[in-house]
Amino acid sequence: MADHAVSDHPAVQAQLDRLMALSPGRDVLGLERISELVRRLGNPHLEMPPVFHVAGTNGKGSTCAYLRAALEADGKSVHVFTSPHLVRFNERIRLAGTLIDDDTLARALEQVLDIGGDLNASFFEITTAAAFMLFATVPADACVIEVGLGGRLDATNVIQSPVACGIASLAIDHESFLLAPDHDVPEDPLSRIAFEKAGIAKAGAPLVTQHYRPAMNATIARVADKVGAAHLPRGRSWDIAEYQGQLHYRDEAGRIELPMPRLHGAHQISNMGLAIAMLRHQQAVPLPEAALRAAPLWAHWPARMQRLEGGPLNAMLPGRTLMLDGGHNPDAGKALADALTESHLADEGIDLIIGMLSNKDVAGFLKPLRPLIRSIRSVPVPGHEHHGPEVFAQVARAWEVPHRSFTTIQEALTDVAAGPRRTVLMAGTLYLAGQVLVANNQPPV
Repeated sequence: MADHAVSDHPAVQAQLDRLMALSPGRDVLGLERISELVRRLGNPHLEMPPVFHVAGTNGKGSTCAYLRAALEADGKSVHVFTSPHLVRFNERIRLAGTLIDDDTLARALEQVLDIGGDLNASFFEITTAAAFMLFATVPADACVIEVGLGGRLDATNVIQSPVACGIASLAIDHESFLLAPDHDVPEDPLSRIAFEKAGIAKAGAPLVTQHYRPAMNATIARVADKVGAAHLPRGRSWDIAEYQGQLHYRDEAGRIELPMPRLHGAHQISNMGLAIAMLRHQQAVPLPEAALRAAPLWAHWPARMQRLEGGPLNAMLPGRTLMLDGGHNPDAGKALADALTESHLADEGIDLIIGMLSNKDVAGFLKPLRPLIRSIRSVPVPGHEHHGPEVFAQVARAWEVPHRSFTTIQEALTDVAAGPRRTVLMAGTLYLAGQVLVANNQPPV
């Protein structure tokens, strides 16, 4: 789907307009175009600082946040490339820990478009090339790179020698892109997803993974073995668990006690563990245990079970809890339901305000939340193809909960304010989450 990135900086907007005009209006997987782009740029992907490469359906962004937190806790400077953005395109690229400034971003996009405008490259391929070009020229101690879509054929997979690769939670999402027929991969959809994500494995680099179904583990192990990567699955090579209010991590090198993550939800323990395991199983960027222990408290990842504090939206519902999450698939729905239940924020149920992109499964995302939902209010996702109110109304009728549609978050919150004092959850897509943060004067920095 089209990205619809916008900027209030004229030079950046000029390049984004140019990019949208040149790029196909859909995601196009494959390494041919990105390979040619970086070749024309002098192969910057070969000159970047040590790379930590993270794939996964859910949790990869949080894993990247923990990696960055641990590295920066030791005074390391870190380049970060993540997607999508919530408010400003600049959020996708951090140079040595700082969000890229508009002038640098405009120049980088212009340079890549000038040199590769004839390749019909996608929006993501152009921006990946721009990020890698900058990462190769601005000094830093490490790079944290999040896969955009899939893994094997994602533009970021042009990286050849990462120091560690990680795969977070796996589930079916973007299946129209990731489940193309291929005689060399399993027929089971989840194993095919595992195959695609495992495609980031590289010879000589550890491939650190979470718990998955046996068939998925076997698929990942085969891919790792084929390329010469050491497969380090959770439960065998490393593990993490909560006990009496602390996290206990262990691997062959020993045990570490860590504080509970600041980010909400039990699933963050898994994401934290994956980051720690990636850092502990590489030698290019050594870290002391003190930095690892700081990561759970230093990590910040907006719109992931984020509790809004202060701001105009909170003022509309004084004394009420407003939660924000960009989740949009069944696994994300389950993680949300678990986190809301465990935190007792949903003891009286929740009022849901939701908008979702049209290529997402509304019922699949909401099913885990069904026992908690007391009302549904749907809103559009401006600038993006999204589900209309009739889709949410159908779900609400089937579940016998009230539904109303509104044109803005503020209108929906005004309606919520007239009802019982329950926790409010705003969810369904990161694009809507970005609009919520702007409305509450809390854009990411």
